[in-house]
Amino acid sequence: MDGAEREPVRAELGAIGQALAILGDRWVLLILQRAFLLRIRTFAGWRDALGISESVLAARLRELVDHGIFELSAYRNGRTRYEYRLTERGLRLWALLVAIQAWERDWVSRGRFPPLLHELCGQDARPRLGCGVCLEPMSARDTRTEPGPQAAFSRVGPPRRHRRTVRSGTPADLIGYCPASMEILGDQWSTSVLAGAFLGTHRFVDFQSGLGIAPSVLTDRLRRFVELGVFDPRPDGSYRLTDRGLAFFEVFALLVDWAQRELSASEGSALSITHLRCGAAFRPVLLCRACGRPLERREVRFLLPG
Repeated sequence: MDGAEREPVRAELGAIGQALAILGDRWVLLILQRAFLLRIRTFAGWRDALGISESVLAARLRELVDHGIFELSAYRNGRTRYEYRLTERGLRLWALLVAIQAWERDWVSRGRFPPLLHELCGQDARPRLGCGVCLEPMSARDTRTEPGPQAAFSRVGPPRRHRRTVRSGTPADLIGYCPASMEILGDQWSTSVLAGAFLGTHRFVDFQSGLGIAPSVLTDRLRRFVELGVFDPRPDGSYRLTDRGLAFFEVFALLVDWAQRELSASEGSALSITHLRCGAAFRPVLLCRACGRPLERREVRFLLPG
């Protein structure tokens, strides 16, 4: 199913499950990263930049258009051609993609990525998660998460829509490919397992029953998370998030926020996240470590080499 075969996102999934079904694919993330960082807009541009097969690229672009993340725009270049432009819904994914690279930089690649210039203060922003209400830096430990009455764990786990595609042994590049992040976000089951951990699931049997995941698939994902240093296996058989795993909450929080703002879902299926320090409903923002101000899309840019 890594070619042109496609399935609609299940309507009964909650907003988070829908978001995972849309974004939980390595090629989708790479397409979006190139769109933001290199402003690629054409089929040929992504094909040449990513080395992706035309059938896979066509399928992913069609899905992104169907989900309102890209829109087709006609232009003239001798004859009428089409390019893919990010919609407002798509543009609002910028913080999620910045958070992915920030996590890789801080916890995996240690400085391999280019600086993110915050034009308001002229410094490397080095983004960190903050509360959009009180503007204080925060972490997963500073929150309380309460699922709605219809937010069954099984509604977080999306159906498998594409064959798992991970380029093992491929190093991080300076533009977009983040191997550790792609192991988590580039695979729907991996993201669902991590979401379960943030919601308090720790044991194999609970992951399996909550997600409806095959034991062999769950075993593989748990093994990879241990190898990545995201989970710590305990003698009692449980899996606990390490500091590296807890730091990925920044990405998870922005994914949840985007999903619940942008995607329709049944009443009562949302997650309610509270910032314990100020008591407000959590609205995640990225803060500049240099000046402490919230980062805005139009006020930041990566300083790419060359």
